[in-house]
Amino acid sequence: MFRRTRSVVGLDIGSSAVKAVELKGSGKTFKVTAFGIEPVPPDSIVDGAIIDGTAVADAIRRLFDSRGIKTKDVAASLAGNAVIVKKITLPKMTEAELSETIYWEAEQYIPFDVQDVNLDYQVMGTGTGAASGTMDVLLVAAKKEKIADYTSVITQAGRIPAIVDVDAFALQNAFEKNYGLEGSSVVALINFGASAINVNILGGGQSLFTRDISIGGHAYTEALQKELNLSYESAEMLKRGVSVSGFTLEQARPILRTVSENVLLEIQKTFDFFRSTTQSDRIDRVIVSGGASRVEGFTEMLGERFDVDVEPFDPFRTVSFDPAKFGVDSAADVAATSAVAVGLALRRVGDR
Repeated sequence: MFRRTRSVVGLDIGSSAVKAVELKGSGKTFKVTAFGIEPVPPDSIVDGAIIDGTAVADAIRRLFDSRGIKTKDVAASLAGNAVIVKKITLPKMTEAELSETIYWEAEQYIPFDVQDVNLDYQVMGTGTGAASGTMDVLLVAAKKEKIADYTSVITQAGRIPAIVDVDAFALQNAFEKNYGLEGSSVVALINFGASAINVNILGGGQSLFTRDISIGGHAYTEALQKELNLSYESAEMLKRGVSVSGFTLEQARPILRTVSENVLLEIQKTFDFFRSTTQSDRIDRVIVSGGASRVEGFTEMLGERFDVDVEPFDPFRTVSFDPAKFGVDSAADVAATSAVAVGLALRRVGDR
């Protein structure tokens, strides 16, 4: 694990903020050597699409400069409708044969012109019994245009885009490092960000199902703005439980609950689709991350809806993090928003 390969800064480029984490091997685990969060101006990134590249690049530059992060190589990640993750079953073949045929196979499964995407894949295992002549392959396709948008802002900020990953897999990396492999348990990782929800359902040490849902924490802000006639800034504060303009959290709670019901409906659809397309009919644990997961009542409603244990994702469970060193009151204050960045920081330059 600690072979001499160059480390990267894990950079989670979100629609409300950019988060950076750098890790260093420490004994049998890792410790955080650089950490920071920098807000991006509203509407600079909308639904995962970079609208104002200059504003985002400036935020990244401020983040690195203010935290004194010298490492140039960066690992970033993508999500949303420009990324397709699909598990397919193919006749068993050699790695050389697969590399020759994968683009032709991919054309049957992705809704984009194969010439417009970057494609990667991973053999997950071979079939058994009647399916012994087959193998499962995890196929990932991302639009070149979106990759270019993200790598461009990193370059504009004076850094090198060494790795482009997928949010759901970065989350999985952080989970496996901090919680280990769960064996036969089926675990749903739900990352509830400002503009989207990443769902990655794991079982047997593998990703069984992933989906990105196009609803996020901004939905709460917009509902509060509309129902209470608040400014964006006031709605954001009220969403976090801070009373503003004569309105209290108690008054906001019914509005927040209505939005949460809509979010839970989308998660329900995701879980139902997972059950209908895999051999598993259960989810044993749900682990939540992302800033919007801390909205009043959300985790309680999630647990009640699915009758399952819900726990907050702790990306610093085994990764050593000294909050005082980075001007943070406690690790718990930033744990929810740091999971993807930690997962990205676990990568190394040259990783496939």
